[in-house]
Amino acid sequence: MGSNHDPLLAGLAALATDAPAGLLDRIAARWVRVPGPVGELLVAFTDQGIAYVRAGEEDFASSFRQRFARPLLPSDRPPAGLLPALRSGRTAGLRFDLRGMSEFQQAVLRAAQAIPRGQVRPYSWIARLIGHPDAVRAVGSALGRNPVPVLIPCHRVIRADGAAGGYVFGTETKEALLNAEGVPLGEVRELARENVFYLGSDTTGIVCFPTCHNARRITSAHRHGFRSLPQAEAAGYRPCLHCRPGSTKVA
Repeated sequence: MGSNHDPLLAGLAALATDAPAGLLDRIAARWVRVPGPVGELLVAFTDQGIAYVRAGEEDFASSFRQRFARPLLPSDRPPAGLLPALRSGRTAGLRFDLRGMSEFQQAVLRAAQAIPRGQVRPYSWIARLIGHPDAVRAVGSALGRNPVPVLIPCHRVIRADGAAGGYVFGTETKEALLNAEGVPLGEVRELARENVFYLGSDTTGIVCFPTCHNARRITSAHRHGFRSLPQAEAAGYRPCLHCRPGSTKVA
């Protein structure tokens, strides 16, 4: 990870008196190396939560310091819940340190965190959910600045045409993560080529995003495709309460 020498830490270590309990954790962050779903991850965390995730960067410490202006110390154990979250893809119990991100950026990341493992949503869904339906491009920029990728799953946000879109670790890694989670990317893209972006069941009268677990249970005899949500609603379908294809800002 590069040199562990840090002038600030060296200065603290040279203090003649013991530092107050917890002072070092307020000044420096800790880091661990852990196995991830598609390779090794370097994870930095503070006393407030997980702050930074990268995939095997040699300059991890310097890139962290450049972004957060804090030194890093190695930790002998990962933060609570990290390893189970990486194995399951469910991160609701983790704490994150998102200080330094704007309210808008944090809202985007919270919305992305709500996307279940094995499912994807378009960028426009995030924009609608946070109450900024015209801010699709800004949503993409906020996801691109996600300091904790994989854990806050911005990889589950893709283009409406089924293309993966950008990702901090590259498109290949984004697709590998989605494949590992069982997302049927090929089917999503095939439907998009047919201008189908929503799937409805004529037995339940519910319309979903194609990767929603409800949509994936629809048999071919009862499955109907729609280009838009208004088209589905005009045909008598109502939006799924799980994947919320018609989401507007939540209270």
